[in-house]
Amino acid sequence: MSDKKASIRAAAAKAVGAVLGDDRPKDGVPGKPGSGAPTVEERTAPQDPLPPKADQSGPETVSPTGQATGDNPARMAQSGPYLTTAQGARLYDSDHSLKAGPRGPVLLQDHHLREKITHFDHERIPERVVHARGAAAHGVFRGYGTASNISKAAFLAKDVETPVFVRFSTVLGSRGSADTVRDTRGFATKFYTEEGVFDLVGNNMPVFFIQDAIKFPDIIHAGKPHPDREIPQAQSAHDTFWDFVTLHTEATHHTLWNMSDRGIPRSFRMMEGFGVHTFRLVNAEGVSTLVKFHWKPKLGVHSQVWEEAQMTCGFDPDFHRRDLADAIEAGAFPQWELGVQTFPDNPEQMFEGIDLLDPTKIVPEELAPVRTIGLMTLDANPSNFFAETEQVAFHVGNMVPGVDVTNDPLMQGRLFSYVDTQLTRLGGPNFPQLPINRTHAPVNDMLRDGMHQTGVHRGVAPYRPNSLDGGCPFLAGEDTGAFIEVPVEVPQSRKVRDAAASFDDHFSQARLFWLSMSPVEREHITAAYTFELGKCYEQAVKERGLKSLARIDAQLCEQVATGLGLPAPAPEEPLADPRPSPALSQVGKVWPLDGRVVAIVTDGESDLDGVRAVRQAVLDAGMVPLVVAPSGGRLDPSGDPITVQRTFATARSIEFDAVLLAGVPYGDPVDSRVVLLLSEVFRHGKAIGVWAGGRSALPAAGVSADAPGVVGGDSGVATLEQVKELLGTHRVWDRFPPSA
Repeated sequence: MSDKKASIRAAAAKAVGAVLGDDRPKDGVPGKPGSGAPTVEERTAPQDPLPPKADQSGPETVSPTGQATGDNPARMAQSGPYLTTAQGARLYDSDHSLKAGPRGPVLLQDHHLREKITHFDHERIPERVVHARGAAAHGVFRGYGTASNISKAAFLAKDVETPVFVRFSTVLGSRGSADTVRDTRGFATKFYTEEGVFDLVGNNMPVFFIQDAIKFPDIIHAGKPHPDREIPQAQSAHDTFWDFVTLHTEATHHTLWNMSDRGIPRSFRMMEGFGVHTFRLVNAEGVSTLVKFHWKPKLGVHSQVWEEAQMTCGFDPDFHRRDLADAIEAGAFPQWELGVQTFPDNPEQMFEGIDLLDPTKIVPEELAPVRTIGLMTLDANPSNFFAETEQVAFHVGNMVPGVDVTNDPLMQGRLFSYVDTQLTRLGGPNFPQLPINRTHAPVNDMLRDGMHQTGVHRGVAPYRPNSLDGGCPFLAGEDTGAFIEVPVEVPQSRKVRDAAASFDDHFSQARLFWLSMSPVEREHITAAYTFELGKCYEQAVKERGLKSLARIDAQLCEQVATGLGLPAPAPEEPLADPRPSPALSQVGKVWPLDGRVVAIVTDGESDLDGVRAVRQAVLDAGMVPLVVAPSGGRLDPSGDPITVQRTFATARSIEFDAVLLAGVPYGDPVDSRVVLLLSEVFRHGKAIGVWAGGRSALPAAGVSADAPGVVGGDSGVATLEQVKELLGTHRVWDRFPPSA
């Protein structure tokens, strides 16, 4: 955490303590809604607004023209103890309209009523056509200096710290859709560098459905709900999507990624991010290098299983945004290393036979290793969702010296699209002046007026050259930090609507991805295709889908065909024989446990010392313990009280990474809600730890004490040590033997 953010948090905590007393919970469990402690009775004594919670921050305080103001971020927030109009006039009542007598008609002169209702009527802005459902966080990026030989970008220099704002999102769903649907996730990062804003606008998958931006409306129209009924919401399991991707086979590779576990991530914190396109970096000597950007999560890449994802949509549609916010509040700051794959900037823009301008292709890491160039830490939640997460405006064309584009036809179209969509969403051309979008570099752009202009410009000559404003602004040179496009040769050729022949290969990399998966991951992909195609109404769409699968793998095609009750077609041409890329699999590695959520299930009476001890051990391991008991409140209030976070009625398996059954008897019969919790956790491959009387609950849930991932010990702390080892691999994969 930066010193500035640390001081802001300390000041906020001190202010809360001064106003309300330091009575915030100290049990390490996130989720407290506000920075103060509420009282049962309504407060009536005027006092200033409370500061934000210690985990929250807002945009850095810079002017509309990028000048640091030195202001405390609180200066951007509401102030004063009294309710006022938008112009600051204090109000004595906000519950009653101004009427002609207590039972008379409302008077037109009630300016407060009109202001309040009018503003409410205009609270919503048009949601994004894609990536409408999102969550975000503030953080800092620290350069390693390892990119200095390939890029002159100042933010990549050694130990340079750059503020960032990151927004994660789903593609297809509306703002009100669920987080855990099967979909591609957006991973967009805004770097507030000293040379201007750099936006790395990517996804959690390294490839895309289409090769040319002119087809972007087509794939989105196909994936969105059917236009006649506006169903289904936020999912691809319907005819129009599969009709398009089976006719437009360049989508095959990305579709396979979507059908893999990558389509249902466990957490935003546990997703990779990719720039998708090939970019061009330029060093101080003017030498250019082609690169692909990768975000590598320090916690590893993990997913939900399909049943768990479906349950989560119903039980907690805000699962991913809650997980991100809670982790930051708990101090388990998510981290990613930024890495690049590098390639020679040759005229062909090919590498090992792979076309670097084709956004449906990857370069396996075994051919071009990912070289890490910096570390990003997200350490503060937004203080206002609308002002920050909803109004943030990303643009692929926001670049800084040392970063440039290539001729990727999807990227070229995005350079136009992003500005165009912000004009509609944010009401005019001055959206860069919104606090969350403001650059931290000085701005003198000669752009004037327009809706929502908040900069108060001076001078009389917003043109150049001029003499009336002393010639200012002046043009910069390369030696004074100007952004200069790489002087790439543009070939002399005819105007055509066409693509290179290398873009015609739509199946070899899909097969590479399939061959790189572990057996359990292949089973998940097979089940996903069977489900999605099975939701289609038209038989022709299903048959066409099987034809595409036949060109990926015969076993995959045959198993999906069996599930659909259709014959498996033969491939239309010989299958490719690529070398698998182990880096594409999520299975087989061990990862840190930071922020993992562990349920401690107790009957509320027995072995409370054991519950206390294991709860503290979970905290000491950097994880979050949630005590689950028959009812809420505090256990053992006369001793050292234990706060109950979940009851048997409110706890469901989806929010836990592991379950510990405290050393207590659960009675006969075992509470049915505990039975349900255990059976779900077991089916979803999560670790279960028991000790003493906790073992009595296992048979009722149909769980064997000898099953993989079910461990026991003499105490809760000893049992936790075994559970921690299991958690390192995310799931107990041995519980899912591959089918014959």
